[in-house]
Amino acid sequence: MRSLEPKCGSVGPPGALPDLCVSQTAGLTTRNEPYCCSDGLKDRLWPREDVGAESRIHNFGAGPAVLPLEVVTEVAESLPNMNGSGFGLMEVSHRSPAFQEVIDSAMSRMRGILSIPDDYEVLFLQGGASTQFYMTALNLLSDGGAADFLVTGIWAKKALAEANRIGDGAAAWDDSGNGFKTVPGDGDYTVRGDAEYLHYTSNNTLFGTQFHHLPDSNGKPRVVDASSDICGARLDVSKHDLIYAGAQKNLGPSGVTVVILSPWAASRGKEGLPTMLDYQTHISKGSMFNTPNTYGIFVLDKVLAWVERNGGLEGAIERNREKSGLLYGILDGSEFWRPHAEVGSRSMMNVTWRLADESLEDVFLAEAADSGMGGLKGHRSVGGIRASLYNGCPVESVEALASFMAEFESRHG
Repeated sequence: MRSLEPKCGSVGPPGALPDLCVSQTAGLTTRNEPYCCSDGLKDRLWPREDVGAESRIHNFGAGPAVLPLEVVTEVAESLPNMNGSGFGLMEVSHRSPAFQEVIDSAMSRMRGILSIPDDYEVLFLQGGASTQFYMTALNLLSDGGAADFLVTGIWAKKALAEANRIGDGAAAWDDSGNGFKTVPGDGDYTVRGDAEYLHYTSNNTLFGTQFHHLPDSNGKPRVVDASSDICGARLDVSKHDLIYAGAQKNLGPSGVTVVILSPWAASRGKEGLPTMLDYQTHISKGSMFNTPNTYGIFVLDKVLAWVERNGGLEGAIERNREKSGLLYGILDGSEFWRPHAEVGSRSMMNVTWRLADESLEDVFLAEAADSGMGGLKGHRSVGGIRASLYNGCPVESVEALASFMAEFESRHG
């Protein structure tokens, strides 16, 4: 490969970007120091491993969510040359051997981390969980068939509404009258005898509740929206027939939807379904019937590799339990705070609360922002405060938040 000659006059390494000079690249360097193209492209890319907390806020956003800095660094370094292929990360063909290696790796890691049975299918689709609300019912329900739902939040309610476009969806349990503060125990609901499956949402981001047990389904297949706790909480795949999850909370950037199907679910589709909404379309083409989100799948693979290096699923669960415990310890220690979720249903992923004096909430958010903490404002439909503690959120960020909360209470309590 020929050497490239940037405007600054120095000669860049093979693969360096052309027509770049010091003034154009300063924003990509670690400390805006002068850059010479001969230093190499890797040294110019942000963020590098020496980028510390001073250049990144503590991100508690609900999604798209914080990624491990180690992964962000790897992705940045792959933008101009993915895995040494010579193709830029966002330029590589989904039909190329280079990308086939990426998607195969991501699927293999997903199977390993979640112990997915060999006869289950794994898909990387698009359209988010919102598309799956309809797609699951379209594929799984017989004509006019029934499905039961555990309505523990807004997303479960939306999934139920979409099922009713196809068949007879019903709420076996609905906590909306209680403000979605809890998830049901097995004796709190009954699944209809003619229901073809039971749908539930494993973690509720808006209200901070989470299932810590496998819901009883009366022997019916289970379908779960695991968007906000997949690979961050215990999930027995073999006890479910369909699992779907948007990637933008625990697995990577937005734009990829993971779908896991049992043999029953994979073969359930009917004749005449719209091509893109038929699971068999995507199973038969290895998630590449249409052009997949190549960038998103690459990042997902890097996140899964990071999970593997850091103790796998059990390591993620342990860290998430530790992080959420730090905040619940503060919330339970004083009447200054009002946690939303009931104790037995509290989420490890999303901690939600109000202040006893709600007039202080905007002050809390403003002072938190001044202290380098973002994404803490509760969902617009709920209000209050929400700290999302997904896999990529480091314990140091949660320690900083807990310290800030204690200091805030000391001044305003």
